[in-house]
Amino acid sequence: MRRTTPIAVLTALGVIALAACGSSARTTALTSAGTTGTTAPPGVTAPATSAPGTSSPATSVSTTVAGAVDPNAPEVNGPGDIPDNQVFVPYNDTSGRYVVSVPEGWARTDLANGASFTDQNNIITVEAMALSTAPTPASVKANDVPNVSKLKGFALGDVTVVKRTAGDAVLVTYFADSAPNAVTGKTVAVAVERYEFWKNGVAVVLTLAGAKGADNVDPWRTVTNSFAFSI
Repeated sequence: MRRTTPIAVLTALGVIALAACGSSARTTALTSAGTTGTTAPPGVTAPATSAPGTSSPATSVSTTVAGAVDPNAPEVNGPGDIPDNQVFVPYNDTSGRYVVSVPEGWARTDLANGASFTDQNNIITVEAMALSTAPTPASVKANDVPNVSKLKGFALGDVTVVKRTAGDAVLVTYFADSAPNAVTGKTVAVAVERYEFWKNGVAVVLTLAGAKGADNVDPWRTVTNSFAFSI
């Protein structure tokens, strides 16, 4: 049986640019968990001044060592980094085939076979399709990689089998350029992780994309380990 390539594999990077401009007629926002608080940077307390003839009170000087990391300083995220305190909420497939956790507050766009969730240069796309046999690295290389390789700036990484909570998945990693931003015309280099899960004749493709260089290892692990079939 010839498999159907998920549309989101080819359009996910374009959705990034669209989301940046808020130009989706079918986009809704997930409930936001609020904003992250900040802590004032550490400083040095100036010595107190005393009147002539009186003793000076003890001065309080910060003992922070130059170059040391302040454990109370606010988190500084690079471009596209998902905050460590990001809250995740479950997304249930409308057909009842799977559930996966996605970041709270991200904009959702409904797709023909799933949904995408975007925030700045980050995007999560999940789509389901009928597939008679479980995918393998060889079958994914033959049937899916040729389609995503059409993306501008494409550079293939690895095609491997990885273990997640739901079981084995075929993982494809690659780099590509996003579609030009509708306002600035600029593109963003993104790193993509494409997971393909399979069970009982249903394949679910979970694609995670973020700005190249962003540190999203932990959030992506949270998302992929939260995936579970409901069939």
